[in-house]
Amino acid sequence: MENKKPFILISNDDGYQAKGINSLVDMIRDMADILVCAPESGRSGMACAFSANEPLVLVPQKQEEGLEVWSCNGTPVDCVKLALEELCKERRPQMVIGGINHGDNASVNTHYSGTMGVTLEGCMKYIPSVAFSLCTHDWFADFEPLRPYIRKIVRKVLDDGLPKGICLNVNFPVVDHFQGVRVCRMASGTWDNEVVKCRHPRGYDYWWMVGRYNNDEPEAEDTDNWALRHGYVAITPTKIDITSYEMIEQMKNWDL
Repeated sequence: MENKKPFILISNDDGYQAKGINSLVDMIRDMADILVCAPESGRSGMACAFSANEPLVLVPQKQEEGLEVWSCNGTPVDCVKLALEELCKERRPQMVIGGINHGDNASVNTHYSGTMGVTLEGCMKYIPSVAFSLCTHDWFADFEPLRPYIRKIVRKVLDDGLPKGICLNVNFPVVDHFQGVRVCRMASGTWDNEVVKCRHPRGYDYWWMVGRYNNDEPEAEDTDNWALRHGYVAITPTKIDITSYEMIEQMKNWDL
């Protein structure tokens, strides 16, 4: 790859053939040399999981000027780790991007998301990292309205970087026209009805993981859920350090 442009590593949890990741490549290909290393198929819900007991395989899928695409049989985090160790030996990425995800990664979904796993892994390697998600699971979703926002965010991060230990979680609502951008916090939310029990014809039970998300503070206007519900692009700065510093102070008074 040419070294004149910035270098960006992209991965996802929907697989290298997903429309979202290919739309992202098209949106920013003129801005950087791009390396895609993504799962061979869908790996949603993998969060920061990595493969400790299975061998991993990298398969080259495409090589063009300024673009390489590889698939991997592992998790999204596996893809980032492998790419940085094996495919980026001569050049370190200036940025890691997860997405564009097919589905909402706001609120507590952050903790389950393989797209955020990509972004958190990049952030833990001290590389400026951003996750992009569109709030629909439609495989044929229209990602084109996201283009100007994604290009602006990518350009800003390439130019100015991000503070150590902080990445960005960017979610887009499905609307005809975005109301603007809101920088906001993660909403408090919970999942219920998370399993459906079924009976197999051979006489045993099995379960599907499903669930229904509940926004536990629907009127809080400073949250990502509120922003998305009102047609805004929601950007949530997300920290690697999950320490509760307030609790540290309280626990100093514990009689232990």
